Amino acid sequence: MSLRITTLADRPELADTLWDMDTAWPEFMFNDPIADLFYAVATSQYADYVLVATDDRGDQVARACMIPFISRDDGELPEDGWDAVIRRGWLARQRGTEPDAISALEVSIRKDMLGNGLSAHMIAAMRAHAKELGFGELVAPVRPNQKHLEPRTSAEEYAFRTRQDGLPYDAWLRVHARAGGRVVKVATRSMTISGTLGEWREWTGLPFDVGGAVEVPGALVPVHVDVAHNHAVYVEPNIWVSHPL
Repeated sequence: MSLRITTLADRPELADTLWDMDTAWPEFMFNDPIADLFYAVATSQYADYVLVATDDRGDQVARACMIPFISRDDGELPEDGWDAVIRRGWLARQRGTEPDAISALEVSIRKDMLGNGLSAHMIAAMRAHAKELGFGELVAPVRPNQKHLEPRTSAEEYAFRTRQDGLPYDAWLRVHARAGGRVVKVATRSMTISGTLGEWREWTGLPFDVGGAVEVPGALVPVHVDVAHNHAVYVEPNIWVSHPL
């Protein structure tokens, strides 16, 4: 397959169908309230930070999103990883402040194209583009793609687990490592998704009729359910990866 990867700014005709691609994301993941600070304006305000991959027929097979943001003076990557970089990036844009850092937000592969190595191409393209934009590092609050199989395992233990060859245990972290990334730390509250029990039922098809820690397919950790107060909260940990450029 011939793969063409460009920014959305270079191919604005793809903006109208950018989000139509069928992906493997769980439904509840589309309900982080911080997301709209980026995704609602991604095609108009952040087109130079969105990469689109098309095949030899011109059909979209993958996308990758990044956001420039303001880092802290102490240099520490934020505990509220994904939410933090979107919020800081949005505030920088609103205030007219020049960002000094850049973060990956997502790599999405069309569902029927999973397993074809496209993720590695998209990471390489993000690294190259971030470097072209003048950044010396690309950071990423990575959502490890096998952690949902171990929702009760601590994120800290999972993040630094390795195979005999020294590469990360998690397949998605391995892709980052092979591209030159290094696991730095856990973003303990990278995304926070809350909803009524009715909303969670719609998102997952589960009954949500018992309180406590409930395991949800696709969730990296259990969802905290409060039946008496009619809400459930999911606090997702991600894993910070640094890509020196």
